[in-house]
Amino acid sequence: MKPDSPVLRGEPDVGDAPSGPGQAPAPPGQAPAFPGRGRRRIAALVGAGPVGSRLASVFLAVVVLCAILAPLAAPYRPDAIDFAVSLSPATPEHLLGADQSGRDLLSRVMYGARTSLIGPLVLLAVASVVGVAIGTLAAWSRGWVDAVLSRVTDVMYAFPGLLFVVLVVAVFGNGMTTAVLALGLAYAPTIAKYTRSIAITECAKPYIDAYRVQGMGSLAICVRHLIPNLARSLVGYLVVLFGEGLMSLATLSFLGFGAQPPSSDWGLMVKEGQAAIVQGAFLPVLVPGAAIALVVVSFNVIGVRLADRLGTRRL
Repeated sequence: MKPDSPVLRGEPDVGDAPSGPGQAPAPPGQAPAFPGRGRRRIAALVGAGPVGSRLASVFLAVVVLCAILAPLAAPYRPDAIDFAVSLSPATPEHLLGADQSGRDLLSRVMYGARTSLIGPLVLLAVASVVGVAIGTLAAWSRGWVDAVLSRVTDVMYAFPGLLFVVLVVAVFGNGMTTAVLALGLAYAPTIAKYTRSIAITECAKPYIDAYRVQGMGSLAICVRHLIPNLARSLVGYLVVLFGEGLMSLATLSFLGFGAQPPSSDWGLMVKEGQAAIVQGAFLPVLVPGAAIALVVVSFNVIGVRLADRLGTRRL
């Protein structure tokens, strides 16, 4: 075992645990892997160094600008139908082609970037509020409170995330709002376990005892000092989870549980475009699919880079 191993430093070993909702739970006291060996291989392949992370940042900046400026920059409305150009290939009028209804794919991808980016952002906000609260409470309280919360998160962590979302959708109905909230709850155990792992180490530091001696209450210490000090380790982890959240929401939209027509959500665009494949038209699927893949990989590259720069613990 290496001298600088997390185990020898008294820190939880987070290297081999799964990292997404619906996977087998990690052993007690062990957080989900960050950023994960699989993601590191992907990031190394596409270049997670300074150049690769800069390219990923520039690409994501362009995507965000396209989403913000879509009403001004998009050549057509996303729902503008023209059957005369149905399944048109790339032309000067339609740079990325058109779908079965003659809707411009470039315009739809630009407008779809809004829901495809806002959805994961809200998802992670919900998951972070719930997960950080549970993880911090477990690490701070220890004893039976920690044991109960750890067992509850283990059960939730082992429950298939997609199945949980399907059950929620079956009760409350299809829609992007339902899918986002359900996935937020599905991702909460992942963040809770990671937060607990890093919070246990943070709670053992002298400044916590110093604030206690000064008479500061537990809630004040956690809110004003403990949680802000955890942000350094959480940032890179949440950046990677953003890509996972985008992929999960796109999957739900593809299955019909997320965004509904006439939305230009990327996952829904892939679903609507798959029928055109039998007619030899691949652009209706390729364009939104490539957008999803490139954005997810870019977030993974930036997340791995942030983990290295911020010194996030890993195996």
